[in-house]
Amino acid sequence: MALLKLEPACKDYLWGGHRLVEDYHKQYPGEVLAETWELSCHPDGPSRIGNGAYRGKTLKEYIEAEGRQVLGSHCGRFAEFPILVKFIDAKENLSIQVHPDNGYALEHEGQYGKTEMWYVMEAGEHAFLYYGFKEEIGREEFVRRIREDTLLEVLHAVPVRKGDILFIEPGTIHAIGKDILIAEIQQNSNVTYRVYDYGRVGKDGKKRDLHIEKALAVTKRVPVVRGKNSYPHVADCDYFTVDHLNLDGNVTNKIEGKVSGGSFAGLLFLDGRGTVSTWGEALDYEKGDSFFLPAGTGAFTIDGTCDALLITIREQEN
Repeated sequence: MALLKLEPACKDYLWGGHRLVEDYHKQYPGEVLAETWELSCHPDGPSRIGNGAYRGKTLKEYIEAEGRQVLGSHCGRFAEFPILVKFIDAKENLSIQVHPDNGYALEHEGQYGKTEMWYVMEAGEHAFLYYGFKEEIGREEFVRRIREDTLLEVLHAVPVRKGDILFIEPGTIHAIGKDILIAEIQQNSNVTYRVYDYGRVGKDGKKRDLHIEKALAVTKRVPVVRGKNSYPHVADCDYFTVDHLNLDGNVTNKIEGKVSGGSFAGLLFLDGRGTVSTWGEALDYEKGDSFFLPAGTGAFTIDGTCDALLITIREQEN
């Protein structure tokens, strides 16, 4: 078996909506589904296998049983599964936050830092993201604005629409705004430092914790310079490479690819319907589905209509 259909871990954070259930076929009984962790070996939310001999097992259990060769030779530099892939439905604004780099996170949290990218799947007419600062500010001003609840005044608000992509390096202050649905590809980490949360309270009736001192230690208090060219990929770094796949069902209705021994492949279907097949195996997909193809799988074919992301791990740059 070289084609695994995944079942996600579900998160009911208070800012989430219900579109992942209504429009993306997620099986979840609650009223709020904020995130689904589609390709995950993280202990806070592992994805599970939905087909074949390993059905019901976690992806991590599958890797442990089959051996690390299913990840590919490019993953040898990582002590753990390298990435975490999510769908995020922001009905309301997310908190203003920042992620540490590997050095700081390993020292203070015992896990890796977080480099990530966002692919905007849906966005309301006036939707925007916070992405870095408008201008460089000093540490004292940063502290004062957090204390006085005026931080939003100095953040860069970026209007977004479907298909937009943002690459977020560690140290970049950021937040997803309301009425946006995003596919997020990130390092395998759940470390987030929250600096502003609109005064909201959690299920326990208390305001959620802020992480001011740690955020001060890692935040780059400067504007973000966009325009890193990853062509022909939509994103490319030492932690993940992401390609955009599209089949319109008319001019193009088939994609043929190959999964080498260098890296596994993750397939995340943002829209469409059809079939993924490899070496005599074939599985149907629809909008919202996620698949794992082990390293060395070889040739695969996608038939039908689709808007999808293909995630792999490349060799590390010298």
